[in-house]
Order: sequence, then structure tokens, then C-alpha cells
Amino acid sequence: MILLGVNIDHVATLRQARYRDEEETFGNFIEPDPAEMAWLAEDAGADGITMHIREDRRHVQLEDVQRYQEKMKTRLNLETSMSLEMVQLAHEIRPESVCLVPENRKEVTTEGGLDVRGNIERANEVVRELLQNGMPVSMFIDPDPDQLEACAEIGAPWVELHTGRFARAWYDLEKREDELNTLKDSMKIGLELGLRVNAGHGINYDNVQGAKTLESIYEFNIGHSIISRSVRTGLEESVQKMRSLLNE
Repeated sequence: MILLGVNIDHVATLRQARYRDEEETFGNFIEPDPAEMAWLAEDAGADGITMHIREDRRHVQLEDVQRYQEKMKTRLNLETSMSLEMVQLAHEIRPESVCLVPENRKEVTTEGGLDVRGNIERANEVVRELLQNGMPVSMFIDPDPDQLEACAEIGAPWVELHTGRFARAWYDLEKREDELNTLKDSMKIGLELGLRVNAGHGINYDNVQGAKTLESIYEFNIGHSIISRSVRTGLEESVQKMRSLLNE
């Protein structure tokens, strides 16, 4: 069974497009509600919910996460940067797991993996701090052997492979196999290093057929494609369809 984590950040992005200056984050005319959509995703079969609170609060707000936790049925995977402020926030939220990601103020969504090797001292400090406080840590990295080795060196128990290049190459038959093989090689290295390997970014209802061939993948975290499909078919159908495709 491949687990499905549903990222609901883009629900908050839609809300913020109109209501970012409101004092409240939900209720009355303010919609859509990220917490409500997270609960619906759980009811539809999501194995977990991913939320990313960014330093500039461009989409998910702290109140969204807190409200979701009030009626949470599965588990929260909190995405955050390695900044002092955001790590402290993770301590306050106490999620079931934390995924450390890079942040670029100009990007709309996370593009590219975290450079663990280039920031190994800070990464080591953050991972140890979170683990000592009972929060398993995943490092969102590109499928690169050096990055995988760096994650193992600092004692990170999990990694999440960035599948963006594979997703973009899916419709180019020549590039597709190259990128899929890169992911497979990284998966093998990660397992040999004793890491649990998740994956995500850009996975949709077409390329999931290739993505799920990654041997021993534990979980995919998927957001944009599920939320996009839900506009046409509803969130329940979108979650159920993706979960069934992962485990046909």
C-alpha cells in the first residue's frame, strides 16, 4: 500500500487571492476553508494532510493548522523552512511529522529541493532539535546521491524526493525514462542508507502511473493536481481516484 498525503496549500492560495487582508481566515463570506477541505480529504481516504506555513504567510495561516488539528482524523505533516522562527513554530504546533523545505520569496510554490549538503550544520541542528522533541523529520531534496548521503549523515530518518523534473519530463518520451531512472537510483541509494523515502511535487493523474513504479516508495504527497481536479469532480472523487491509481 502506497500512502497518499494530500497537500491543501492551494486551497489557502485561492482564499488569499481575495481575502488576504481580512482579520478572519474562515466563516461567513470567506472561502474556501483549508481546514474544512482537509477534513473532507481525510473522509475521502487521505492518509495524512500536508500544510506549509511560509515565513511570509502567503497562503496557509497558523489558524488554519490549529483549526484542522481540532478535528484531525489522520496526521499532520508540517512543511517549514529551517529558519529559527519557523522551527519554533513547529514546536508550538507539534505536528506528527515535519518536512524541511527551502523557501524563495519569489516562488509561488516550492521549486527545487533543500541543499542539505550546503547547509549541513544548520540542517543537523534542526533535525536533532526536532527529533529530540518527538517530531520525525523529512528532508525535501532533489534526487541526488550527495544530498541523500548528507541526510543520512545528520540522522534524518526520512527524505522526500522532489519529483518536479520527472513530472515535467513525463510528456517527453525520451526524457521520461531518464528522469524516472534518476528517481529509481536515488530510491535505491536512500534505502541502502537506511532512509524511509517519500516523494512528491508535480505528480498528477497521468504521471502517477510511472511514479508509483518507484520500488518501496512509502508515501506520495500530492496537492496541486488533486485540488485542480476537485474543481471539476469534487474533492472526494479526486482523493479517491488518486489513491486508487497509486494502489491498482
